[in-house]
This record gives sequence, C-alpha cells and structure tokens, in this order.
Amino acid sequence: MRKLRAFWLRMCGMFGSRRTGADFSAELESHLAMDIEDGVHSGLSREEARRRALIRLGGVEQATIAYRERRGLPPLEMFGRDIAYGVRTLKKNPGFTLISVLIIAVGIGANAALFTVVRSVLLRPLPFADPDRLIMLYGQDNMNDPGSRTVVAAGDFYEWQKAPNSFEQMAIWRWSGYNLSGEKNDLPEMVSAGYGSWNLFATLGVQPVIGRSFTAEDDRAGANRTVILDWSLFKRRFNSDPAIVGKAIKLNGQPYTVIGILPEWFTYPDPVVQLWTPYRLEENPQNIESHFNHMAHVVARLRPGVSMKQATEEASGIQHQLFLRFNNAGPVAKGVSSQPLVNDVVGEVKKPLYVLMGAVGCLLLIACLNLSNLLVARAAARRREIAIRTALGSSRVRLCREQLTESLLICVAGGAVGLVLAMWATRWLTTRWVDMPRAESVHPDGFVIAFAVGITVLTGVLSGLLPAISATGRGVLSALQDASRTIGGSASRATLRKTLLTAEIALTVILLVCAGLLFKSFIRLRSVDIGCRTDNVLTMRFFLRRPKYVQPSQVEAFHTELLAKVRALPGVDAAGLTNVVPGDGYYGDTGIRFPEHPPLAPGVHLSALYRTADPGYFTAMGIPLIKGRVFTEDMRGMKNDKYVVINQQFVREFFPNEEPLGKHVFVSWESDPGDNYEVIGVVGDTRYELNHPAKSMIWFPILSGNPVESVDVALVVHSYADPTGLAVPIQKLIAQMDPDLPVSRIRTMNEIVGESTANSSFNAKLLLAFAGLSLLLASVGLYGVLSYLVTQRTTEIGVRIALGARRGQLLRLILFDGLRPALVGLALGIAGSIAATQLIRSVLYATRPLDAVVFVSVIVALLVAAVAACAIPAWRATRVDPLQALRAE
Repeated sequence: MRKLRAFWLRMCGMFGSRRTGADFSAELESHLAMDIEDGVHSGLSREEARRRALIRLGGVEQATIAYRERRGLPPLEMFGRDIAYGVRTLKKNPGFTLISVLIIAVGIGANAALFTVVRSVLLRPLPFADPDRLIMLYGQDNMNDPGSRTVVAAGDFYEWQKAPNSFEQMAIWRWSGYNLSGEKNDLPEMVSAGYGSWNLFATLGVQPVIGRSFTAEDDRAGANRTVILDWSLFKRRFNSDPAIVGKAIKLNGQPYTVIGILPEWFTYPDPVVQLWTPYRLEENPQNIESHFNHMAHVVARLRPGVSMKQATEEASGIQHQLFLRFNNAGPVAKGVSSQPLVNDVVGEVKKPLYVLMGAVGCLLLIACLNLSNLLVARAAARRREIAIRTALGSSRVRLCREQLTESLLICVAGGAVGLVLAMWATRWLTTRWVDMPRAESVHPDGFVIAFAVGITVLTGVLSGLLPAISATGRGVLSALQDASRTIGGSASRATLRKTLLTAEIALTVILLVCAGLLFKSFIRLRSVDIGCRTDNVLTMRFFLRRPKYVQPSQVEAFHTELLAKVRALPGVDAAGLTNVVPGDGYYGDTGIRFPEHPPLAPGVHLSALYRTADPGYFTAMGIPLIKGRVFTEDMRGMKNDKYVVINQQFVREFFPNEEPLGKHVFVSWESDPGDNYEVIGVVGDTRYELNHPAKSMIWFPILSGNPVESVDVALVVHSYADPTGLAVPIQKLIAQMDPDLPVSRIRTMNEIVGESTANSSFNAKLLLAFAGLSLLLASVGLYGVLSYLVTQRTTEIGVRIALGARRGQLLRLILFDGLRPALVGLALGIAGSIAATQLIRSVLYATRPLDAVVFVSVIVALLVAAVAACAIPAWRATRVDPLQALRAE
C-alpha cells in the first residue's frame, strides 16, 4: 500500500508540477529568508548569513532538482520533454516531415494490408472445433511424388471407414449442382451444391443454426429427399425466413425437404456451394461401390494424440491392399496421402501471398533506409547545434534519445496513416483477387494492430539509430572549428549515406528482377494459344436434369430445337454444344483401350480427357480439322453414336506411327464388352487450362441423347460482332422451351481466358508497382545523397574551377561519385536476385529464373534512373561561381 501511495503521489506531482513547483519555490525562499535572518540576529553580515544558509541548504538548484525527482516520475517527464522537443523540431521543417511520414506510411500500410490477408487466409485456424485435428485424405499413385495425388473413389473411402483406423470420424463429399425451380415470381437458377455423407458436418464440428443435420437414415438410397441450405442462399432466396425449415423446395424438379440452415460463417469448401444433400441418396450406386471412379473428397478428424503421419500410414496400408485386389480391373490408387484441411482450403495462394509479403517487407526496409538517409542529412545540417549542446554538457545518450524520439514520432505518424491505408488496401485486395479462399474472414484484428505497432516501433528505431550514433560521435565538437563552407558534414557521414543508399539500391534490384520475372511469366501465359478462337464467342451452361430428361429422345429433341433457334438469331454465325469449353477446367477423364493394339500389361491403364460435341461445335469454336471428318447430323440416337473424334495429342500419345482413322477405342465405363467407338477424325489441340499443356482428348457425339453424355451442356455461339448482346435473346429462347431450366455462367471466351490469368496478372502488376515505388525511392535517395555531396564540396569545386578545371571534367567527377554507390548496389542486388528468383521458380510459367532479358532490362532501367537522379546535382556543381565559393565563410 505504501508503494502504491507513493506512486500515486508521484503521478499527482507530475501532472500538477506547475502548481506544486511554485509552492515549493515559495516555501524554499521563505525557509532561506528565515535562516538568513537568524544569522543576521547572531551578528553576521547579511552576505555572510546568506552564504552560510545556502551552504546548509546545499544550493537552491540542487534542492529543487532533488525535490522534483522525489515528487514526480523523472523518466516519463524526460520522455515528455523529448516528445515536445521533437514535435517543435519537426514543425520547423514541414516539408521534411511530410515526405518522411508519407514514405513510412506507404511501407507500413502495405505491410499491414498484406499481413491482414496472410493472417486471415494462411495463419488463422479454420472456424471448426479442434481444426488442427482435421485433415484431407487423397489417393496417391506415387508416394514419392506429391503431384500424383488424386481425388478418392467412393469404394475406397467406405473400405477405409470400415477398417480399424486412427480417425475419430471420416466423411466423403463431392461437387454437384441443381436446378432450383422458381416459386411464385422467382426465376429458376442453377445453384452449386455438394453431396455429403451424413456425418460430414459432425466431422467438421459444425451444426446447423436452424433445424438439424443429416442422419444415417437420410443418407441411404430410397430415403426421403432432404437438403440443408447455406446461409447465403437462405438469406438471398428465402429472405432469411426460418419457416422454410420443414418445407419443400424443388431441385431438378423433385421436392426436397429443407431440414437445416448452416451458420453464416460456414463457407467450406467454397462460398459458391449453396446447399448440401446426402451422399448415398444422390450418388450413382455404381460409383458408390467403384474403386475406379475417382470423383470424391474425404475429410477426416484424427483421434486425440494421433499424428497425421501415423493415421495416413494406416489408411495407406488399407489402400495398398485394395490396389493389389482390384488394380487389374481398373485404375486404383496405390496408397493414401494427406495434408491439413487448412492447406487444402487455401490451395495455391500460399506461395503468391508469401512472395507479396516478402516484397512489401523489402519495400518497408527501403523506406526505412530512405528515412535514415534523410535523418543523416538533417543531422549534418544541425551539426553545429549538436556540437554546442555537447559543449554545454548534454550527454551523448540524451542527444541520441532526442533524435530517436524524432524518428519514432515520424514513424508513429506514418504508422497511423499507414493503418488507414491498410484498411482500404485490404478491401481492395480481397475484391481484386479472384476466388481468394477464406475471403470472408479477411479483416483486421488485434494481431494486425499489434503487428502494425511492432513494425512502427521497429522502423522508428532502425531508421533513427544509425543517424543518431553518427551525429553524436567522437568528432562532434570539431564542428565548432569548421568554417561555414564545410558545415555540410564530414567524410564519414557521406560514407554512411552512401552505404545506406547502396543497401537501398540492392533491395530495389531484387524487387525489380522478381517483378520482371512475374510480369514476363504473365505475358507468356496470356499469349498462350488455347487452340480455338476467343473473339466474339459467347458461352453459357445448362443442365438437363431427371426426371424431365430421362429418355434419350427427350434430350436429343431439346438440343436439336435449341440449336435450330439459336442459329436463326440475327448476328449468329455458328453455334454448337459441348460439355466443357477450352480453358474452363479439367472436367473429367475416361479410361480407354485399343482393340487393335496388344493387350495392356496387368495394372497398366490409359486415359484421355472426356468431351462431347455436336457437328457445329468445331466450326463455332474455330478448332481446325486436321484429318478425317467431324460428327454429322445423322449421328443421332443411341444406335448411331459409336464414333469419336480425337485431338493431335491423342495421336502423338497412342498412335505415334500409325494411321488413327478407322481405329477403334474401347471406353472402360461407357461401352459394353465388344462395343467400341470408331475414330473418324482428328482435330487440333486445345488446352483445358491456360497454364497446362494440351492433353489427349476424345469427343463423343452429344446428339446421341445419351443422358450420361448429353445433359451437362455448354452452348457456344460465334457472332459477327460483340456476342454479349445475344445473351438475353438466347435465355428467352431457353425459357420458352423450358420455363424451369436455368442458364448459368454466361461468359465470353475472352472472359474465360481472362479469369484463368487474372490472379497472375494481379500479382505481377502489384509486385511491379512495389518495385517501381522502390525505384522511385532509390532515385530520390540517390539525388539527395549527390546534392548533399555537392553542397559539402562547394568550396573544393570553386577551387578546382579557379585553378582551371573544365566543367566537363567536374561533371564526370560528380557523376562518377554519385554512380559509385549505385553500381555497387546494382552488383549486390544482382547477386541477391539470383538467390531470390529460386524462391519464386514454382510460380513462373515458361520463364527461366535467370532470364537474361529481365536481368538486362533491370540493369538498364536502374542505370538510367541513377544517371537521371545524378544529372541535376552534377549540372548544378558545374554552375558554381568560384568567387562566391571562395568568399563563403
């Protein structure tokens, strides 16, 4: 209690210092006067009495200082005085202060924004119960190659689930979609969905906020149809009305009872999934038992105390036994691999985010070095002031503390502005980054604020420490002996500025090289030939779902009528149907064999990407016919569909030295034994994704009406001009033909290609912007250093001119002096870039990490910027008047 009381009194004394100080001075003067009067009464003269009273008191000033130290909190008072002094000093130089604050604000703002995204996407745990125990399981064909990881066959999953294992729970799900019929005035729409086993939400540790989850009774063939809605669909389509639970909605024309609503924060595996249905109720029974159809995803929860490695090895042992039993009959995974669920959710954004985080870290370090350079120049201008204060008794610690306080004030102001910039930049990042995982959880929190405060303080200390030490070094008093013309500072201070500038240029070079490589990678990706025309092509998707389109004749009739009506629209050049257009994803593959070839060795399986098309598709997409022919109008119906078209890669892979036309292909899951497909044509290669090479593809006739082949449809239309104006007329045509059939994903081919390169473009341009800003800061720093050197050497330059030096010689002298740190920084930066580029190798497309063009371009750009920054100070040096320089004191 005594210590608390003493602390309280000190606090009161500190904040009431003026009043209590005046009271103490009055009391001290009264005490001193009484002591003097006592001496006078004892016979001493007044001067002697005062002298003795002061000796007994110990000195007025000493007594006052001792009182102040006992009354308040000296460290806080000292800190307050340093802040007040720093504010006054910075106010005298508003231009310097504003520039410094803006430089730091950009660096701290960029770092805070990127850290917000990195923490929310990569570092923050998933919002599930015990998320560290949740993992994803995959099939794996080569346990030493992570790239051989595949999705899971349902038959494998149920075998894992039945066998003794180290998992508390294990659930299966797969992507799907439904036609949601309109109610009253609502339009039908296509909604992305998922099939999930009844224990999926229990495995994740999630319960519906309204209603209930699935039960084992719901997840069986023949059960009553049930559905659980995502919160976004519940809010958007059903106006957040809880009464929808227990009611039926129509999916694919069938009534499904809504039994639950998921929490608003639940967006697994992707925000586009808007509803869930039971897995066994919806999945094809053949797929449930199959070990060959790899279409599902498996999420599992580890038992407490069990490692992911241990549980995965157990599952892999089970899978290997399945491989030995079934692999001769079809493609079966050899083993099992796994990774934490959060890694699966994050996907491929981890590397780009860390690259950008490293870039903004370099940007902040460059800003820090720039501020240090400015503070060194500022300390040089205040050299006499610092020398006088040192001569009057100021300690080096106090002078360093004051300069560090100035640096911290600049960084605190920059940090405050940077946080505001970070709020805006975070929102901008999440909206511009296409399909950013966990985007809904990206927002600043306490950790972000703490991070921003931490880097602000660190930046303030790093920026101010070297200038403070340099300005208060041993030779500080020599400034009192210098003439005014040498007030610019010493050679050591110039060396410090050059060293800081060299480090700044080296970091800038690293950023420029990495940005250049990513930008060149994007240009290469964007210029890839996808294999078909992309201009004036419109695409849209629809799904002909059962029971309305269960007969082949129904499917064939709809496609035929639709194509006839679309081709009759004004402005339409050609139209066709397929299951997936180039650039829109992998979609799926099928196992194949060749009756004319020798039988495959046991356990060897071949596959090709599975595509469908009508006779007009290849013309509409501009896919060239290499040889043979494409489908014809008479290839209709289930009895006339035994023909296929293949691409050039298919020929290179499976018919390298033989004529493919007339050969036959046996499709493992599509044909009965002895019922093969004849190859009638070869077309040009197309890419399923822009950054992947062409794979073997096989096209089946979509007009066969086969419900397996023909219900998942993309309509493509080539027009004579901008095709977007055709979207509404085509939707009206489809609505007239089937009012309950929604149309989705209406995009041009250019938009599809743009979507596949959007993130590469965004990352490259953002990094290029950071690099450009760093180059600007480095150029400004180089200009400042050379201006400082010219000012410092004004007298020397005047003497040289007076002695007959030519202005051209002076120009070269000053230019070389300024370019020296730039050249050293360039060399160090190139060496650092060689190491840094290896870290981004995996995100480059068709671009070598040591690309000569990029390195040469960076060298040229930096040299041009350096010469431009040095030119003005060098030219100014040649204009020095020798008479004025020699007369200056």
